[in-house]
Parts: sequence; C-alpha cells; structure tokens
Amino acid sequence: MLTEEIEKIKHRIIELGIEHRDLDDAIARLTADAEPNELQIRRLKKRKLWLKDEMARLQMQITPDIRA
Repeated sequence: MLTEEIEKIKHRIIELGIEHRDLDDAIARLTADAEPNELQIRRLKKRKLWLKDEMARLQMQITPDIRA
C-alpha cells in the first residue's frame, strides 16, 4: 500500500473518531433530557457503532498482518 493511501486512511480514521466523540456528547445531552427521544438516541447509537466498526475496518487495512 502506498504511503499516500495510508495517510488518507489515517486521516479518515481521525475524522470518524471526531464524529464518534461528537455522537457521545449528543447522546449524553439527549439522555439528560426530562423526556428523551428514544428513537433518536437509538439512531445515534447505531451510527456510533457503525463508526466504530468502520474505524476498525480501516485500521485493519493499514496494520500489517502478524504471522504466527
């Protein structure tokens, strides 16, 4: 894999991580409401899980395989 490709992937992982943290904040605010919107919270949690999975997938692309 080219160094330029690796840097693009690393940059994308950082972007996804920022969105993941932002969702943490949004979920915390919604949960603190007197009448939280459960549907919106579930959607945000689902998006957060997708982001985590996508970050892991991208990380696997740039991490070399370790042979046993």
